[in-house]
Amino acid sequence: MEKMPPQNSVELNSKPDTENTTKKIQNGNANTTAKNVEPPTTSVIVPPDGGWGWVVMIASFLCNTVVDGIVFSAGMFQDPIRLDFGVGKAEVALVSSLLSGFYLITGPFVSALANRWGFRPVTILGAVIASIGFALSYFGNSLGYLYITYGVIGGIGFCFIYVPSVITVGYYFEKWRALATGIALCGSGVGTFVFAPLSSMLINQFGWKGALLAQSGIILLCAVFGCMFRPLQPVQVTITKDEHTPAEKGTLLGEGLPVVYTKSLPEGRFAYSVPNSSHSTWMGASPNTQYPTAAEVFRGSGHNLERRPSNHSGLLTNENFQTTTKKLEQLSKMQKKLSGQLTPEDTIHAPRFPLPHHELNTVGEAAEEEEIENGTLLPGEQKAVPIVTSTATRQRSQTVSGRRTNDSGPGSRQGSRRGTLTDGTRPMYRDDIFFTGSLVRIPQYQSHTSLGYHMSVTRLPTQNDVEEDEDQTCKVCPEAVRRTLATMLDMTLLRSPSFMLLAISGFFTMMGFFVPFMYITQRAVSGGMDPQIALFIVSAIGISNTIARIVCGFLSSFKSVNALHLNNVAITMGGIATMLSGMYINEAFQFTYAGIFGIAIACFSALRSILVVDLMGLEKLTNAFGILCLFQGLAAAIGAPIAGFFTDLTGSYNVSFYISGALITISAILCYPLSYVNKWEKNRAAKKSLATV
Repeated sequence: MEKMPPQNSVELNSKPDTENTTKKIQNGNANTTAKNVEPPTTSVIVPPDGGWGWVVMIASFLCNTVVDGIVFSAGMFQDPIRLDFGVGKAEVALVSSLLSGFYLITGPFVSALANRWGFRPVTILGAVIASIGFALSYFGNSLGYLYITYGVIGGIGFCFIYVPSVITVGYYFEKWRALATGIALCGSGVGTFVFAPLSSMLINQFGWKGALLAQSGIILLCAVFGCMFRPLQPVQVTITKDEHTPAEKGTLLGEGLPVVYTKSLPEGRFAYSVPNSSHSTWMGASPNTQYPTAAEVFRGSGHNLERRPSNHSGLLTNENFQTTTKKLEQLSKMQKKLSGQLTPEDTIHAPRFPLPHHELNTVGEAAEEEEIENGTLLPGEQKAVPIVTSTATRQRSQTVSGRRTNDSGPGSRQGSRRGTLTDGTRPMYRDDIFFTGSLVRIPQYQSHTSLGYHMSVTRLPTQNDVEEDEDQTCKVCPEAVRRTLATMLDMTLLRSPSFMLLAISGFFTMMGFFVPFMYITQRAVSGGMDPQIALFIVSAIGISNTIARIVCGFLSSFKSVNALHLNNVAITMGGIATMLSGMYINEAFQFTYAGIFGIAIACFSALRSILVVDLMGLEKLTNAFGILCLFQGLAAAIGAPIAGFFTDLTGSYNVSFYISGALITISAILCYPLSYVNKWEKNRAAKKSLATV
């Protein structure tokens, strides 16, 4: 009996007529044979940099306004709840700290769900969950009940809103990513400014239970905002593999290799070699870094980067890849502008064999003539030319709502596509999905054209992943969820000294982060300030935070600006100012402190992803984001109750601010040697690599 291939392997292009096909095409019979030999195709999201993206930005801004506004104004509920139940400050502080803690801790799990089902449904579900949690809190008659309804359920629901609302903006923007993301995140500061007095007014009018019920209704608005998170249509890229790759020879790859998804007829898949040890993960899936990017697959697994001689100019090389992607970038933007980003998938073909002259489109002819005139291409030399096919050519159609109907071409799957996967694209399979800064700081962006960059940061799904999406074969824990969790919770990153310094620093920052929000108004009132004026100190933090986010985002867009130094200075100022904030309880001093603290937390939030990329590299960003969520969420959950405990113990609010300021200052001090530690770590890794070679 013939031995069957392993499940995770596939024989590629194993039809025996490959060599004959080559001869036929070279003999001029391309028209008939090319129809039978379809090169592998994948899909890549190329942000439209505008259009509906501005609507998404506004929706994200409003989501952040509601979520962060409620989280940062939660301190307004502390005294009414404490007096109602007759408990201490530490116990009641745990109600709000659980809200902020689960808001962060749930981040990796929400990201995994968004990867499988999309930003829109996850955001809507989160609004419903959080609204239910707050509504149930209306019936609370004990702190334990509020811990569950307000803290845990409300926090999880807020994370369902927060994560999609942040990352979907970057999904829509490339050139304007830093600006659009910065504006969206400014909703945090605006929400703090608005909800501090609003929460106080609602409590005075309806009591703390009625105020929570009113906030429950406001949270439901996020479901409306989430409806604006419309999925993007991908650009479809088709490029033939190098004739020297194992795939062209019909080689059967070894055990344990994931089958990377590309649209190829009839197989529809491309096997890519990954070390077997990478599959021994706790989630039963490999992290993203173990899977190839679209650029690696279509460049011959990263080995075909050298310039090819003229007789191989029909293959995709590093040089003609740049020319090809420039043309597709222009065409993609033009089509999306004309159709409001609801165009069908654009398909680019870089032909493997020189095509007859009459098959080249006019765009390719004009480009070739221009290059001959410029001296970059010799007369008679054939080059890879993009052939962009329309909907009619590919036999694809698209409804007005943006959902694609069934593919009727050869080898297509029958039946409707009920999942959210758009021809192999997954948001969490992008290395830069959590990057909120300007892309000019990323080396990959500087060395590629637009499409080339997006292909270089897009990890391909496996065939099993796509089949689960199309056939709904796995409903409990799909591969898209497992792979995202395996990426975000890959604990091998804890072996990095640089990352551990950054993570511990973030832990200390978040321990002191929420203390001023919870106690600054109460301390000001107890110190003799007018309660109506003291109420707006938290609002002043929000205003300062909003302005500082914009300025910080602008400064970080310059490559010459050292993000680590900016982070260290801002956090040090915030920590010292917090420790000294109780010296004078008057309007001028307290509002000045609010401005400084707002700047500090704005820089901390805005620069986190930039620091990770500068220190660890773009490919580690998703992993770092997941682990940082756990560190910071745990710190947020315990920080305020500890401060409340010492306030109860000493009878003074100043002790809470001393502890908070000291923790924030320590977090800044930990980051001062970070650049030297990172340089030592990289040198050690380089020496180890040379030793193994």
